[in-house]
Amino acid sequence: MTMRRIPFLSRPETRQRLGNASVLLTLAVSAWLLFGLHDNGWPAGLPPRDRGLWALAVAFVYIGACAALLWRPHSRNEDLPQDGEDASTLLVVHASQTGFAQRLAAMSADSLRASDVAVRLCAIDRLDAATLARTRRALFVVSTTGEGDPPDPALRFVRDVMSAASINAASISAASTRLDHLQYAVLALGDREYKHFCAFGHALDEWLRGRGAQPIFDLVEVDNADDSALRHWQHGLGQLAGVTDLPDWTPPHYDAWRLDERTLLNPGSLGGPAFHLALHPIGAALPDWKAGDIAEIGPCHAASAVEVWLQEHGLDGDLPVADDAGAEPQTLAARLARSQWPATADIAGLGAAEIADRLKPLPHREYSIASIPADGRLQLLVRRMSRPDGTPGLGSGWLCESAALGDRIRLRIRSNPGFHPPAAERPLILIGNGTGIAGLRAHLRARVEAGARRNWLLFGERQPAHDFFYESELREWLRDGRLARMDLAFSRDPSKPQYVQQLLDAAANELRVWTDEGACVLVCGSLAGMAPGVDAALRDILGDAQVERMRVEGRYRRDIY
Repeated sequence: MTMRRIPFLSRPETRQRLGNASVLLTLAVSAWLLFGLHDNGWPAGLPPRDRGLWALAVAFVYIGACAALLWRPHSRNEDLPQDGEDASTLLVVHASQTGFAQRLAAMSADSLRASDVAVRLCAIDRLDAATLARTRRALFVVSTTGEGDPPDPALRFVRDVMSAASINAASISAASTRLDHLQYAVLALGDREYKHFCAFGHALDEWLRGRGAQPIFDLVEVDNADDSALRHWQHGLGQLAGVTDLPDWTPPHYDAWRLDERTLLNPGSLGGPAFHLALHPIGAALPDWKAGDIAEIGPCHAASAVEVWLQEHGLDGDLPVADDAGAEPQTLAARLARSQWPATADIAGLGAAEIADRLKPLPHREYSIASIPADGRLQLLVRRMSRPDGTPGLGSGWLCESAALGDRIRLRIRSNPGFHPPAAERPLILIGNGTGIAGLRAHLRARVEAGARRNWLLFGERQPAHDFFYESELREWLRDGRLARMDLAFSRDPSKPQYVQQLLDAAANELRVWTDEGACVLVCGSLAGMAPGVDAALRDILGDAQVERMRVEGRYRRDIY
């Protein structure tokens, strides 16, 4: 992040005082000008006594309400974790200028509580170093105001806890409290029209990392309340809660796509089956997207499961009901297929239309796009997941099993600028495991199209005989020089079991050469195991300072799940 010291007149508290003074001066001048227009015809009588008493009563009520509002911030200590409280309690901190961050923090807390996660809300102006010292997990929902300034409620936290005259990470005091025990995530709100987009969110993230705190998942940027970015944040909340069914705050507006191809890529694997899928929009041209972007899928229940549910409740699935988007009527079975099913007690005695009115849409699923528009189709690599009872996961089960070729798939492309390609002239190191190869393959396809040849892939999976996804394509690129180097790790290879982070240790010298030459490192794959292992290996080889510098410069990016 660019270093800059905030001048005196650009500080929010200074601007606020000057603004208040200017308003008072304007009011005083206006009153003086209006007084000069008065004809001295003041009313002679006083108001009746009863009206005067009512006026006094109203004034006292108004003064009391104002006092209560002013006193309320001093009674917020109940929002803070108390000594001896369960360390698993998650703290959701908000720093809001207009109230939007506070509302999103409350919605985040409600979503987590619905999944039985213990949560406390806390305004950032009540957060101190002692509270952070005893907090084990925290979410920060913070806005940026003006030209990259923290919101007014965060000024005390910046001054007293972050210990810096500027919010820029490079100027934060190294003497601040260590937070090695803290796991956190940041939702940064901002406006790309401003030069220092989400500056306070990034500064807070840098400060937390610098104190040793560990990110649960990487910072999420929100441009002007963009609903797709907020859904990505909800996706992270679901990972944190250990569930996949957190309802969307703003369900995506899906487009209609057709499932054209589905191929099992790893028959005989010890891992879950992984399918290569190809889709094309129905009745529309192929949209544009960039390598690193995400496909948001609207999943559906299998038709057989819908039929069982209808039979259990004695309902006719062919009955017409209103569409949830207000479009033409459709059948109850069609609505149920893409909705969360209500509890039996909640629909007892209701008709089809009344049941349809109570249905809520299924939450979306996110998948890395494995192709670029030049390929002519949108391609995915999806592993069919299983629930504890062995039944297929909702999203992956729909795409990998329930949907038939030719079926309509509800899909929306979400831009993911934090994982877009670097400049073609910059060397690129791609690191990933499992179905994370999907996002890396899209980047390689983009590099091949751009004629960039300084590409290095490090990839890990289970068995070389079954789980080497896109092997023929990758080996062809390696032979003709479009892929400069490829290192492979297979954890279930009896001859040499290893993980992808071990590949980095073995290639430490080459890694230093590439990064010294300005290489960008992109990591795509599992949040558990691979991503933290790769991060630790990079820091061991390159040092914390260089890794952090690369991250700030946008040369170290991750798309992990």
